[in-house]
Amino acid sequence: MSAASSTAAGEANEEATTQRTTSPLNHDTPHVPIPRRGVDYRGKIVLAPMVRSGELPSRLLALKYGADLVWGPETVDRSMIGCTKRTNPRTGCLEWSRSAHDRETVLYRIDPSRESGRLIYQIGTNSPERAVEAAKLFAEHVSGFDVNAGCPKSFSTDGGMGAALLRTPDLLASILKALVEEVGKPHAIGISVKIRLLETPELTSDLVNKLCKTGITGLTIHCRTTPMRPRERAIREQLRMIGDICRSHGVACLMNGDVVSREEGVALAKEYGVDGAMIATAAEANSSVFRKEADGGKAPWREVVQEYLKLALSVENKYGNTKFLLSQLMPGKNPAYQKCQMSKTYTELLEHLEIKEDALVAQAKEVDHILNLDTPKTTKHDIKKENKRRNKELQEAAAARRREADRNKQTPKRNRTASPDGSRKRKAELAAENAGFEGEGRGALAVAA
Repeated sequence: MSAASSTAAGEANEEATTQRTTSPLNHDTPHVPIPRRGVDYRGKIVLAPMVRSGELPSRLLALKYGADLVWGPETVDRSMIGCTKRTNPRTGCLEWSRSAHDRETVLYRIDPSRESGRLIYQIGTNSPERAVEAAKLFAEHVSGFDVNAGCPKSFSTDGGMGAALLRTPDLLASILKALVEEVGKPHAIGISVKIRLLETPELTSDLVNKLCKTGITGLTIHCRTTPMRPRERAIREQLRMIGDICRSHGVACLMNGDVVSREEGVALAKEYGVDGAMIATAAEANSSVFRKEADGGKAPWREVVQEYLKLALSVENKYGNTKFLLSQLMPGKNPAYQKCQMSKTYTELLEHLEIKEDALVAQAKEVDHILNLDTPKTTKHDIKKENKRRNKELQEAAAARRREADRNKQTPKRNRTASPDGSRKRKAELAAENAGFEGEGRGALAVAA
């Protein structure tokens, strides 16, 4: 067989494998071709996109415990356009940063080795043009882009992004088409979308049909409507319908909402006829929910916290983000919880958690120095304390002035306001006194002479 025919055969085989895949959920159905560098969502239990809880160390922790794919946090297109990309020489991570007022802020990090083939970048947008411009900055480093059309928070919806896109389906479809044609195809990666339920099954059905015709490879349905809060029970009655629509178009369908473990995600996907599940809140509280029961299942919180800290140090994670994640991973009633929340350095965190591994302690000190955490800083608490001290001094000074004024009011003073007659009398007395002084002076001069 010639080299050309061998290549052609290989391409044909690759094409065939993208057309039909048997997943752990026993779905063996035709689907849209998965791009060469893209990933198939079928049979996957994945980490949901979460602000703060979707930063790099959280994603790496989820992957360590068995997540098949990880979504990064929603990142608004405007914030990334104009960023500078660099490789951190110490960690090997790719970093996108922006400088303002002589201060650099890292907005996004990717670990090109540990996240390779498993990272989906979620983008917040309300413009096809900006979405494409921002996506091109990351296209060679991720396995797909997901458009956020489900976030109900005002910071997203006020700008016409997130769940607001559910009210503008034509705009949402145009964004997806633009990403498919101008980013997905040129870079051989997939485009997907995450949505919420609409008010009626009919409206949801129409929207899903419309979006599945844009060329996307995957769709995630959050089983709540936009007004619903996380504490409200997920609505799963429409799941089978949505899964059937997606399957008819060859698009993978993931479910999201109240999934608490890998086993439950697999069971629910089978029950409702969808292709996989996305875990959010449960993974934020303990990333080991992705681990199979056969491999140990859910781990104790101390183990998870220690593994998280190792990853956070390895990528020089922003300290504030690390403290936030610890507040989610640790039980609030544990004595170490409050101590950790008051800590100002990674070294202090290890002390409060009684982690004494020499290598980890040394790494913590190094990262503290790199992030300038070991240098005393004026914190908001310090500023508040100093302002309180100054205000007290000013109040005491004002009180002293008032007391002095009160004392002066109580001291008798010469009455300077007299009647006209009294004034003339006083002037006459003064004139007489002056005359006497002058006479005494002249007499003294005469004696001297």
